[in-house]
Amino acid sequence: MEENKKRTKVVGEGVGFDRIRRITGYLVGTLDRFNNAKKAEVGDRVTHEAK
Repeated sequence: MEENKKRTKVVGEGVGFDRIRRITGYLVGTLDRFNNAKKAEVGDRVTHEAK
């Protein structure tokens, strides 16, 4: 008989997601509904390197 191997499932494994950003208190996935000022706010932000 083959050995019964248990595989640990990671929470969220195989679940796709889009990028979510917080812009002026709102959680958004895309910028298509924002006006030019809010889009400019996103462009003016400083990005930090992830390690």
